[in-house]
Amino acid sequence: MTSDSLNITTQLAQELIQEQFPKFARLTLQPVARQGHDNRTFRLGEEMSIRLPTAESYALKVPKEQELLPFLAPHLSLSIPSPLFMGKPSKYYPWPWSIYQWLPGKSANEFTAVEDNLLESIAYDLAQFLRELHRIDPSHGPTPGLHNWWRGDHIRVYDAEARTYIAALSKVINSDQALDLWENAMATQWKKEPVWIHGDMAYGNILLQEGKLTGVIDFGGMGIGDPACDLVMAWTFFKGKSREIFKQSLSLDNNTWLRAKAWALWKAAFELCQLDDTETQKAFLHKKIISDVLTA
Repeated sequence: MTSDSLNITTQLAQELIQEQFPKFARLTLQPVARQGHDNRTFRLGEEMSIRLPTAESYALKVPKEQELLPFLAPHLSLSIPSPLFMGKPSKYYPWPWSIYQWLPGKSANEFTAVEDNLLESIAYDLAQFLRELHRIDPSHGPTPGLHNWWRGDHIRVYDAEARTYIAALSKVINSDQALDLWENAMATQWKKEPVWIHGDMAYGNILLQEGKLTGVIDFGGMGIGDPACDLVMAWTFFKGKSREIFKQSLSLDNNTWLRAKAWALWKAAFELCQLDDTETQKAFLHKKIISDVLTA
């Protein structure tokens, strides 16, 4: 079952609030701008938001966020989501869902462009956030699996997929170079203790306010493991000096950055293979990511 068959609408969200949290039923309810794929998010009044997973696999993340976000928050200098209540499956909707404290700020994907000086500031602050995350005791963390689509695992979990995408894109990317990068990355591994990962470190999941990075959202992919998957912002968001600031501020070894390139390559190749010929802007973006990964 997916959001298409469920038809996750403001009306559905209102029915769930009325049924399970009637004390909030009179609050305004509005969908947020630029929805992601995994959840439908609505702002509830001025102080809260609700998130409804769009498929059963995404709903696996709800209990994990409810349990672990309060554990992580005291260790982090940036704001992260604070779960307030967990909704139950009902006749209207088949999976658990969440009510969170509303975090101020705008997602970076709402900006048409980000100036270089702000990119550089974000790069430093985001690297600091990841360093803080990596220092948290990993003994409480879940290992990679279906709950986070194996983020934090070795990239070999997507080996067959990546090779298929690279072959399919042989006319639009340097597939020989891409395959060499992939195979070189496959030969490396994280040899230290597992660390906490966010699992979906994308520019749509960082919040900006008054010209600075203030929060990180959407922790459904969190877990413990190899941090390489969290480094793809080096190519999907940062560029030039900001990319170098991000990389140098994290002080990770070259092999970890090589696996990070492989994660970025796999994701961009996957996205390219899903696009049709009319989506030229998105296609250009993903081709540029692959080009940067292969040359930077």
